[in-house]
Amino acid sequence: MPRSALAALRQALQRQEISAYIVPSNDPHQSEYVPEYWKLREWLSGFTGSAGTLVITATEAQVWTDGRYFIQAEQELADGPFVLKKQQVPHAPEHIDWLVENLPAGAVVAADGKLFSVQQQRYIEKRFAQKGIEFDTQLDLLGPLWEERPALPLHPVFEQDTYFAGLSRAEKLQALRTEMQAQGCTQHLVCTLEDIAWLLNLRGSDVSYTPVFVAYLIVGLEEAQLFIHSAKVPADIYTQLQQDKVRVQLYTGIDGFCAELSARDTILIDPGSCSWHLYQMLVKVRIKEGEHLIRQQKAIKNHAEIYHFKSAMRKDSVALLRAFRWLEASLAAGEQPSEYDFAQKIAACRAEQADYVSESFPAIIGYQGNGAIIHYRPPQTGSARIKTEGILLVDCGAQYRDGTTDITRTIALSEPTAQQRLHFTLVLKGMIALSSAIFPKGTNGMQLDALARQALWQHALNYNHGTGHGVGAFLSVHEPPQGFASNATTSRGTCSLEPGHICSNEPGFYLPNEYGIRVENLILCVPHQESEYGQFLRFETLTLFPIDLKLVEMDLLTAAEKQWLNTYHATVLERLQDLLSTEELDWLKEKARISE
Repeated sequence: MPRSALAALRQALQRQEISAYIVPSNDPHQSEYVPEYWKLREWLSGFTGSAGTLVITATEAQVWTDGRYFIQAEQELADGPFVLKKQQVPHAPEHIDWLVENLPAGAVVAADGKLFSVQQQRYIEKRFAQKGIEFDTQLDLLGPLWEERPALPLHPVFEQDTYFAGLSRAEKLQALRTEMQAQGCTQHLVCTLEDIAWLLNLRGSDVSYTPVFVAYLIVGLEEAQLFIHSAKVPADIYTQLQQDKVRVQLYTGIDGFCAELSARDTILIDPGSCSWHLYQMLVKVRIKEGEHLIRQQKAIKNHAEIYHFKSAMRKDSVALLRAFRWLEASLAAGEQPSEYDFAQKIAACRAEQADYVSESFPAIIGYQGNGAIIHYRPPQTGSARIKTEGILLVDCGAQYRDGTTDITRTIALSEPTAQQRLHFTLVLKGMIALSSAIFPKGTNGMQLDALARQALWQHALNYNHGTGHGVGAFLSVHEPPQGFASNATTSRGTCSLEPGHICSNEPGFYLPNEYGIRVENLILCVPHQESEYGQFLRFETLTLFPIDLKLVEMDLLTAAEKQWLNTYHATVLERLQDLLSTEELDWLKEKARISE
């Protein structure tokens, strides 16, 4: 049991004279979403959010997380020994500041170095050195305490056909090697699961909702080494990998291979994703630290990926239309389906579409006050019943072989109040402002993020999450580095937008215990025009689903905003009409009607 594990952990800290232990959320691959085997933080604390850090001392048991999870964490931690520590800046390591302020000089803080990147390790050591605190990363104290720990997954990998990928495995490897040579490197260590999957045109099911597999990859100028459990590689794929000079090695062999790399080689690593543990294995080889080469190539979608993304969006919209019609019919019949029921119905409607694989994250179906819990996940037992009153927030997405989707719609189930219409319209104005942006090449996500908040700011309102994240091509629904964020603690704030980047655009507003509002579309960065001031870019909206006009206060929209809304609804109708029955088309015409 976690309570006894916490006591046992503290006993271990006392025996080894350790003042504090840190448990992050990620795995050795710096993944946001991890296999069950690495959910150490969740197992010990009971907090299920995707982002958070535990700090355990003799007297403190803390969960540090950001504003997306404040309400959720308070609920999940209510009956346990852990207390919520609210991060003021998302992704900022404020728990390190707390340790520096509260531990004495000479204290020892411990952690498992496999779960910390080189970049994180250096930052922590530098901060601790200011106080004379030692950071010991050789101790995995939690693993031995988890008696029923799940095994590492052994699900087989499968091919992502070139038809969807746009480029073959060989073409991608050659493009990467060209970049490596330009950097003066003979080897490139790749730790991140999404980048390995994209480069090799392979997918897996080791992580729920994200089609990746647990592996490491080292790409040389002549051949590559894939470190993966051999049971996961089917015979036909093994043969294809051999033909492309990708040698399959044992997953656990990565340490030894790194240790034996020749001093004649220069290996490129990304200090933000390479673990401190693995970095320490690189004892002979020359190390070059630099940009994550595959991540940049993957982020800029090629023509085939963009084409298939648009296909996925059409299918996804049809599925959502059928799910929302089901909800309306159920409510009209006097039924009160639960939030969980509606999430299951959405998944079932999506499963009817071609090339559907899974949802891309657990659906957020937040009725009334639950909508204010930014990453709320309705439980199978005890989720709220949806009634013909108030507001419902629906944030969901799917994994299709031809693309990854993510959409949020907020709908009124009864006549909305003036306050609800005001808040919704301010959020919508922000979404439209970002969708309509024209900006010079080199503009980053932090600069554009302000556009989505401006209307809310004018009313002294705001929201505690980023405005958008990158989205993968049948990969992670949260794909770095691009996006929109209000600060520079994440690449979403610092990355410059490039043609081919696909991002979410999802401003929101939340009143705790009352309602949540969010409107989200996926947008594609495309060229706009060249001028004497250089190249200018804009966004093309990919998502195709109507916005609830009952919640829009039309008098608050400018003429340009009304035109955007009408044009968007006309586009939705045009691109979906040939996929719908007569009854479905009539429903869509009503929802996507043109407003004056």
